[in-house]
Amino acid sequence: MLSQSLLAPSHPLTHKLSPFPFHSTAKPSISSPSVPSFPALITIASGRSLKLFPSMASNPTGNSPAGTLQWASGKEEEEEELDLFAEVANRVADAAGEVIRKYFRNKFEILDKVDLSPVTIADQAAEESMTSIILENFPSHAIYGEENGWRCKENCADYVWVLDPIDGTKSFITGKPLFGTLIALLHKGKPVLGVIDQPVLKERWIGMKGRKTTFNGLEISTRLCPKLSHAYLYTTSPHLFNGEAEQAFSRVRNKVKVPLYGCDCYAYALLASGFVDLVIESGLKPYDFLSLIPVIEGAGGVITDWKGQQLYWEASPNSHATSFNIVAAGDKSVHKQALDALEWQ
Repeated sequence: MLSQSLLAPSHPLTHKLSPFPFHSTAKPSISSPSVPSFPALITIASGRSLKLFPSMASNPTGNSPAGTLQWASGKEEEEEELDLFAEVANRVADAAGEVIRKYFRNKFEILDKVDLSPVTIADQAAEESMTSIILENFPSHAIYGEENGWRCKENCADYVWVLDPIDGTKSFITGKPLFGTLIALLHKGKPVLGVIDQPVLKERWIGMKGRKTTFNGLEISTRLCPKLSHAYLYTTSPHLFNGEAEQAFSRVRNKVKVPLYGCDCYAYALLASGFVDLVIESGLKPYDFLSLIPVIEGAGGVITDWKGQQLYWEASPNSHATSFNIVAAGDKSVHKQALDALEWQ
């Protein structure tokens, strides 16, 4: 058992006392043990975390003397780290929102990218503001942004942030506040955190691995809809489907109760909140959908490709933003019925 005296400055602690495992390249410091919220975690030189309890009353295990330290479990460390990632993700979304609101419904130049999709100074400036915050807090993490691609000193990284500063640029440039800022954090290729932020309406959905999705801090869930014939369906535009994909989408559209159009990522947020039942789209890029996965799954929904397979994309300096066909549903029954109607092989 480690006594509280180990908190003296002579002890080789490498990070300041914090309710989160603190990761930084800044010069380490030690704050007074009397000020943190308890229980608090301290990361020492070995990389492991210690958990500080101020008294028996504050110790949920009830088996350690007052003011002692215990080794934190791997689960506790993982949860605290996830909280830290979410804290930074919120700051990233805030920064993007400040930029975007300055340009929304104002005059600015609209450029066409190679694929003829529009891009604005708001897209570019927002991504730069997002990137700077991530690199400041996690210099070892990689970033893959829609506008600038891969950014990392190394060719690979366990953690990769995937950013789309304005998903729905056409909505943005036409003054419709149904676009969104998308933020995903991948750990070894799998999304562990996702954010959908609407900066004009100031609405934010956050999904995290193993937790319930929240909307502006309150837990949400999808709604039950056991029959495809009862479903409300969204897609950004029917004109975005081509060839066999257009025919497949039509088969589903003809079976639902109400087909709706024009929300971009906002449709998936409405699905997570239980207002619509199904979203089907074609040709989405990884930065368009990776952030949606934790949000929808954490609300009780399902999101896959048109074959029902899990969505996966590996980010690297040589990665290409390939296209995916997406189907998301609030109810597993409707998801299966939609897949059957798509008949996608």
